[in-house]
Amino acid sequence: MKKFSIFAALTVLAAVSCNESPKSPFTRSVADYAVVTIETPDLSGITDNGKEVLNLYRFAADEVDAIYWQQYFGDKQALLDGITDPVQKTFAEINYGPWDRATGKSFVEGYADRLPGAGFYPADMTMEEFDAWNNPDKNSPYTLVRRAADGSLEAVWYHDAYKERIDKIGNYMKAAADITIKPSVAAYLLKKAEALKTDSYYESSIAWLDMDDSKMDLVIGPNEVTDDQLLGIKRSYEAYVLLKKEGRTNELMQYVSRIGEFQEDLPGDPAYKTFQPGTGSNIFSCDALYYAGKANAGVKVIALNLPFDSDVQRDRGTRTILLENIINAKYNHIVNPCGEILLESNDADHLNADAFFWNIVFREVAHGLGVKETVNGKGSVEEALGTSAATFEEVKANAAGTLLVCRLQDHFDIHHIFTKEDALATFFASLLRSERFGEGSALGRANIMIYNYLAQAGAFQRKASGQYALDFKKMESALSELTALVLKTQATGDSEFAGQFEAQYSKRSTDYDADCLKLGLEKIPADIRFEFKR
Repeated sequence: MKKFSIFAALTVLAAVSCNESPKSPFTRSVADYAVVTIETPDLSGITDNGKEVLNLYRFAADEVDAIYWQQYFGDKQALLDGITDPVQKTFAEINYGPWDRATGKSFVEGYADRLPGAGFYPADMTMEEFDAWNNPDKNSPYTLVRRAADGSLEAVWYHDAYKERIDKIGNYMKAAADITIKPSVAAYLLKKAEALKTDSYYESSIAWLDMDDSKMDLVIGPNEVTDDQLLGIKRSYEAYVLLKKEGRTNELMQYVSRIGEFQEDLPGDPAYKTFQPGTGSNIFSCDALYYAGKANAGVKVIALNLPFDSDVQRDRGTRTILLENIINAKYNHIVNPCGEILLESNDADHLNADAFFWNIVFREVAHGLGVKETVNGKGSVEEALGTSAATFEEVKANAAGTLLVCRLQDHFDIHHIFTKEDALATFFASLLRSERFGEGSALGRANIMIYNYLAQAGAFQRKASGQYALDFKKMESALSELTALVLKTQATGDSEFAGQFEAQYSKRSTDYDADCLKLGLEKIPADIRFEFKR
């Protein structure tokens, strides 16, 4: 039942262009990111004003891209001007710096390996120094830590550090607000422009959730904390320009009212799954038109669940956005080929594009489940688990999301589209391709941890042929146990256990290395990069 997904506006090109010499030692690294062209979308239903709004969104996103280069690495132009090999330069552009995002290792002479704190903290700062520093602003997600003239630490707010570009972004957003015909869009853009100037995002997040009647969307600002592998605090700038798919969105919205049911379906102590998002939650399907900043760096996300602010989630809820054209591209060109190569034929027969889509839907739903605050007074989950928080959140979302799809099959909700075996086989194929993201990111570590946990549970056997035979019952059972374990760890804020568990299960195995080699020999890309058409 190998069901392929087709999106006409996406085409995959040769990963190495004609001006990239095949003799470069970076040819294979660049080829791991297949080029996907996002063509000019069909805007027949968009007014002339709306088209101009989209242009302004892209201009704003370009400014975000420049901020992110500065935030994560530093001087983009100095780095690129110092690289003579055009293929190596392309790899630096993919990674937004001289460090391979899969490993954290430097691939440019003259640059040391990536520091856990990237560009958020002074390179010579010690944890003892940070802990002793009496400044409440140091723990804000929206401050950089810098050296003052006297050598002491100081906190610099994002809106001050990047004022010139943030002013430009604000001007683009205000111009878009002036010409849009949608009052909800204008309200969001004006509030977000102000939020970027103050680093206070509550009101703009509420306005974004209220903006549910627009065909277009601009997701913009400092969101993800995964670049900060020192403390897991600082957020990275990113932007997405999106076009809503109304038919699929209407189909997805039927699940919004069932969040409570999904919480109950998760395993474990009821005390560890008490968070209820506000009633403003919704699920959209969109086609991505443009990625910028963190969104465009290294591995490309295929879905969003925002805002991250737990106060907003409690008061109004979240918005899950499925990036359908990107989901389709990754399934067709990476997930399905990986499964065809690495799964035994009877299991490969269960690979299914619809199963991949719905696994992603509920992976994002799962981000909003469990708890956001610890149950024993240790503060937020993010604060309590520290650097393990992002990794455990990714484990939870992937494991719990697939488990929820299995539960929906038990309730006969989506069994007519695909089977439980389809969901599990497709999940495992995606897990195998995602392990290649490496230990250098929270997502990569999370996938390695899930793989190792499933291996210990006997959920699969890797045969002498290098192909996997899956035990679907054991896999579902192991995902249930792992979900319960992660929910408990998050709810109790058990950072000691989290660190030990991550250290034990995030180690690459010889089978993992063999799989990576096999996929490389078959020239299956690890991920995608974009060529955008205006």
